[in-house]
Amino acid sequence: MLQDIRAVLFDLDGTLIDSAPDLGAAADKMRIDRGLPSLPYELYRPLAGAGARGMLKVAFDMTPEHQDFMAMREEFFANYEAAMTVRTYVFDGVHDLIQALQAQSLAWGVVTNKMARFTDPLVQAMPLFESAAAIVSGDTTPHPKPHPEPLFEAARRLRLAPEQCLYVGDDERDIVAGRAAGMPTVAATYGYLGEKTDVSSWGADLHIDSPIKLLQFLVEA
Repeated sequence: MLQDIRAVLFDLDGTLIDSAPDLGAAADKMRIDRGLPSLPYELYRPLAGAGARGMLKVAFDMTPEHQDFMAMREEFFANYEAAMTVRTYVFDGVHDLIQALQAQSLAWGVVTNKMARFTDPLVQAMPLFESAAAIVSGDTTPHPKPHPEPLFEAARRLRLAPEQCLYVGDDERDIVAGRAAGMPTVAATYGYLGEKTDVSSWGADLHIDSPIKLLQFLVEA
């Protein structure tokens, strides 16, 4: 399955970087600004992969159907935009993985549902992404994941067929998108997944519990 892989594409949050501390802080600031008590970070982390929707659910038990959701979401976005890299860090093993991919002449890139408004300044601020051959955000194409179009766009930018690209993500929609694009898929279980998440039901080709495990699979191939 991996013998013909020429590039590895990654989801961003929960796969390459841990942005949960900054996402949680942006939502918690909204509580503090309203005179509400701060919530423990541990409550925010499991829903970090859901972005504003997840953070507002934790902070205010608010769903997208609420009449104030859009205004609250924009306030959350403004808070996050002002402090995106204060606490965000690259997962252990990711730097080694990227260096190893480059040593094997494998291109790499990012396909995220994060809007370019946030993706662009974030990747520009983190040296890890200087060698990325493609960065595709949630609004780069008309359809975000789980639609396959963002993955097709990344493959086009790499000038590769989709089946020559491996996609790694920590959410079911990542695996759904990858499979729809015809890419081999890898589920990263070290990110924000809770204990109740049944990753085996996603249909990923491989599971990894640390970034460096992916390197082992590629070397063995």
